[in-house]
Amino acid sequence: MSTNGPVKRRRGAVAREEALEAARDLLLSGGPAAVTLKAVGERMGVGHANLIHHFGSAAGLQGALMDAMVRDLAERIEAGLNEGSGEGVEPDRLMTVVFDAFGKGGASQMAAWLALAREQGRAESFGGVVRDLADRLAAMAPDDPRAADRARSLVMTAAYMAFAEGLIGDILTPMLGAPDGLGRELALKLTATVLAEP
Repeated sequence: MSTNGPVKRRRGAVAREEALEAARDLLLSGGPAAVTLKAVGERMGVGHANLIHHFGSAAGLQGALMDAMVRDLAERIEAGLNEGSGEGVEPDRLMTVVFDAFGKGGASQMAAWLALAREQGRAESFGGVVRDLADRLAAMAPDDPRAADRARSLVMTAAYMAFAEGLIGDILTPMLGAPDGLGRELALKLTATVLAEP
């Protein structure tokens, strides 16, 4: 879409939210290199200057997108864990929540981008989400002296496997002729091993 024609006018928070939504779509469909002011502007039907007004620069837009995606990851995990019975988190539900957040939610793309861009401050926010999940899982077993160790192992297993699945699962699965969902099944098997440790 050309931005040489009539330009849509948007104000404040609405414009920022629309820009971040467009940027997220571009990230998920084309990777970090696709998130440019020009591409976001074309998707929204606004001019380059409009985005500079709201974000200052391409780096400002990309940083705001990373921040929004970290918040979204935290909210997705919180909402997914709250859907349970309240008597602990079943491993299957934990894997579903984490794999959905890293896959459909785009956390794999975002985490890879954070790492490659050396975005230490924003990576710390991502780390906070992961630590909060481990703390929450450990708190569900207050009588288990190894609860913190088990929780860290569960989160590490889920995050590693969900990250890889979200980032290269669509490429690797057909290459191996593997069934869809195999990564999640393997993560569940590893989880069972962690939980069975004395």
